[in-house]
Amino acid sequence: MTGLRKYEPTEVGAQSLIDGVRPVTLGEKLTARTSHPMTPKRNPNAGQKPCDHGLFDEVGRAQIDLLDLIPTLT
Repeated sequence: MTGLRKYEPTEVGAQSLIDGVRPVTLGEKLTARTSHPMTPKRNPNAGQKPCDHGLFDEVGRAQIDLLDLIPTLT
C-alpha cells in the first residue's frame, strides 16, 4: 500500500481513488456517451419523425414535372 493517494476532480468535489485504479479520461467519457442513442431533453420518449423532405421525399419524387405536361412541337 502506498502512502500517496490520487484524487480525481468531479462535479461534487475531489474524490480519492483506490490503489490500482486510474482516473477516467475525457476521451473515455466521450466514447461512453457516443455509444448511446441521442434522446431529446424535453420529451425523452418522443418518436423520431420521418425524413420526408429533400432527397428522401418519396412523395416529391412521385410528382409529375410541369414540362412533361407541355406538348412538344415536332
